[in-house]
Amino acid sequence: MTPIGIAHLTLLRLSPPELVATAAAAGYDFVGVRVKAVTAGEHQYPMEPGSPMSKETLRRLADTGLEVRDVEFLTLGPETGPADWKPALDAGAALGARTLSVVGVDPDRSRLTDTLAALTADARAVGILPTLEPISYQPVSTVREAGELAAAAGAAVLLDALHLRRGGSSLEDVRVLDPALVPCLQLCDGPLEAPTHLDLPAELPLGMKADGSVLQVEARVQRGIIGSGELPLAELVAAAPAGTPLSVEVPHLGLADLDLARRNLDAVRELVA
Repeated sequence: MTPIGIAHLTLLRLSPPELVATAAAAGYDFVGVRVKAVTAGEHQYPMEPGSPMSKETLRRLADTGLEVRDVEFLTLGPETGPADWKPALDAGAALGARTLSVVGVDPDRSRLTDTLAALTADARAVGILPTLEPISYQPVSTVREAGELAAAAGAAVLLDALHLRRGGSSLEDVRVLDPALVPCLQLCDGPLEAPTHLDLPAELPLGMKADGSVLQVEARVQRGIIGSGELPLAELVAAAPAGTPLSVEVPHLGLADLDLARRNLDAVRELVA
């Protein structure tokens, strides 16, 4: 049976222990945990190894039987180095994470490859594999680019349904990837074409950040519930390697936490059935 998890961005207003409890109540198999804040002003959960929150997260994982497969999120820029990624790796290793999500923002491909390779070497030492996610509004925006960089650096690729479409990648780009490069597929829904604007409330829930381009805002706070939009999700799952774990990444306004988690899980189960 395909493992199904939930990414922290879906419920970023919840602390890691609360995320585990909600995911377990909804019926998920695993969670992704944000151990490093991504945007300025975003709440940083204190997930250092041995911290009270890390210990509580581990306790709830043990109580529920869930696991942490992924921790996030590291931005690889021109100056990124071990001092930036070591805290995330340490926090992830303490939780038993398998992968660390990263995004490439350095336009120098040679330097970015070197940075990713250095990260990969340090990450493998603690049992973690970096996964480079092509982001539609970042320098590394396509599956093909991410696959080439990951293969050269010994890392992997994190596929995301929204960014695949918005970044211009095709299902064929997914099919030709080495299966060893694809440890997880993130699912959400939305319109086939990018919106030109989004109507959002003046105040957003904790953790949600809505500055930047329309593509950024859509990705961060207003993805569609799985099955509610036009993205070719069934075809994407079929294009990915068989049995690839699926992760729900659906930050969405207007639903209570458990309801949002359950509705997306039901939709994914129907999708893979």
